[in-house]
Amino acid sequence: MPEKAPTLSTSLHSIKGVGPARADALSAIGIHIVADLLHYYPRKHLDRTTITLISKLQKDKQATVVGNVEAADIRQGKRRQYFQAILSDGKGMLTLTWFNAAQYMKRTIKIGDRLAVSGKVEFFNGFQIVHPEYDKLKDNEDPVNSGLVIPLYSIPAELKKTRIDSRTLRRLIKTISDSLKEIPDHFSMEFKNQNHLCPLDQALRNIHFAESVSVLNEAVNRLKFDEHFFLQMLMALRKSSIQQTGTKALIKIGPQVKLISDSLDFELTSAQKKVIKEIKDDMARPFSMNRLLQGDVGSGKTIVSILVAAIAVANSVQVAVMAPTEILAQQHYQSFKIYAETARMTCAILVGGTPAKERKAILDGLATGRIDIIIGTHALIQEDVAFKELGLAIVDEQHRFGVLQRGDLTGKGFNPHFLAMTATPIPRTLAITYHGDMDLSIIDEMPKDRIPIITKVVEETRLEKIYTFMKEEVKAGRQCMVVYPLVKETEKSDLAAAVEMHGNLSENVFPELIVGLIHGRMKKDDKDEVMDAYARNDIHILVSTTVIEVGIDIPNATVMLIENADRFGLTQLHQLRGRVGRGSKKSYCILVRRNFTENSKKRLQIMESTSDGFVISDEDLKLRGPGEFFGIRQSGFLKYKIADMVTDGPILRKARQSAFELVKSDPNLNQPEHELIRIRFMNEYQDKLDRANIS
Repeated sequence: MPEKAPTLSTSLHSIKGVGPARADALSAIGIHIVADLLHYYPRKHLDRTTITLISKLQKDKQATVVGNVEAADIRQGKRRQYFQAILSDGKGMLTLTWFNAAQYMKRTIKIGDRLAVSGKVEFFNGFQIVHPEYDKLKDNEDPVNSGLVIPLYSIPAELKKTRIDSRTLRRLIKTISDSLKEIPDHFSMEFKNQNHLCPLDQALRNIHFAESVSVLNEAVNRLKFDEHFFLQMLMALRKSSIQQTGTKALIKIGPQVKLISDSLDFELTSAQKKVIKEIKDDMARPFSMNRLLQGDVGSGKTIVSILVAAIAVANSVQVAVMAPTEILAQQHYQSFKIYAETARMTCAILVGGTPAKERKAILDGLATGRIDIIIGTHALIQEDVAFKELGLAIVDEQHRFGVLQRGDLTGKGFNPHFLAMTATPIPRTLAITYHGDMDLSIIDEMPKDRIPIITKVVEETRLEKIYTFMKEEVKAGRQCMVVYPLVKETEKSDLAAAVEMHGNLSENVFPELIVGLIHGRMKKDDKDEVMDAYARNDIHILVSTTVIEVGIDIPNATVMLIENADRFGLTQLHQLRGRVGRGSKKSYCILVRRNFTENSKKRLQIMESTSDGFVISDEDLKLRGPGEFFGIRQSGFLKYKIADMVTDGPILRKARQSAFELVKSDPNLNQPEHELIRIRFMNEYQDKLDRANIS
């Protein structure tokens, strides 16, 4: 009786030739059925266009080389043994070195083996690659000789234990794909033609076994489109759900806005006026606003939030403003309080350290409606905080809060309008991925009176001159800041570094000046005392950890010295730089570089060359990737295996447009032709449907 052909749902345990041990190993990395294996995409492909001749190698560049092992043996170093192999491609020789597992490598790599190796090229008595990625090739799998496109797979430790390598995976996938019937496609022929997509069956086979680079590119394009499309479906469904969520329309403008506007000693920029109109129009609708306000450091987001809060109060609802730190909450409170008094609105602040008696009075004021605007930290979402009528929730630096915390705040009212603000300019591809369910407002214009900050990268040897310059600034009546990064756990903590340097600076460098210290582990009262003293110019130089990244507004501060600047992300450096240059005096940001890699040099050169936060954020995203862009990991949010939001801009935008059009035409995906789309979407994003009406 002939063996039954596998389907996409066939367990790998029942596939002939896999065996229990290998099936268990594959299962351990999430490959349980045939479909999982087909979606285990190669980490890279080898073809003639991606292979570099050894004679053409360049130092410090990444390269892939194919050649034969001419010599291989264990060497004895000063401290330990290491394994070395010499690779030849007929045009030159390349040394491959492994400092770990010398005995294992000796058993694995033999003279005569045909290898594809990848890694960073170094020069030490000739070209070498240390700890290269490598794959063994057979002659009929060699792209140099055969012209084929060869897939190379990531091989985790679980697979290595059962001797599964790229070659084994290639054989297994080829055997299964050859016996599979046509793979059903969730997209209609019309949809594929409109979006220039190849069939799914073709894409899943060709991602593993393409006859040419052009065929491979078609497969990659289709599979990237799919991943972007289904995430954008989630965004479209969330947005559709929000737009069906009824709430109080805030139509009335009221006298408060005019009273505040008339009191301003500056002219709002065109960009500020534009975003205020966008927010005002949103709040006038009978469903909840869900908008993200982006603006570079110093672009004037705070006054925008104050004016839209005044519109809400004019409509007899309350406003809650939630900030991630007490320092930032205090900063907002000082700004809101001035204008609230001008417009005869009541304003209060609630943080973790608010005294019990004061807290009780605030809770009573919120419950009875006597307090119009409340500023606070996560203290606002505690159970005993109740509003008479919360109509507008504003969250600043919203990426620092979890989705649930934001939900806890909006849950304090009946579907209040929601405005998120960030001073971290977000690249467009990142914004429509992480915030694709939100409408976007951007303040892309700086106030005309802002003096550009001069940024300089210096080496440690220049510090004495920098310290002399800081003394001159203080002598002229101005103030300085010195910031220390969070360093690696194996070294001193950022706190220890800051405390140690505070002692050194106050005792040895600036003995005649008052040097203050602030860090995240200080008690609230102690932090407030330091910041108040700094605001009064009773402290000349403030030494800090990154606790001052947001929320410090001292117009008299003109020098920001950032130690070990190469340890920061570009976006964070830009945020820190924004703590100076807030007054009428010329200001300086000095970046001390102690790491001399090409990467750190490039990153700090970007800081010197531009003050445009959007340019910086784009570069930061390219260098660090989306997972680390905000300094946090959005665990489990992205279902990407092949898609890349950094490089997939055109595909992402096309997928977004298609997803939103589909949801508009069929909000619940009930039409028969969308059944397979619905099934795949539910398989991938069922756990993220907290704000979508599909079920």
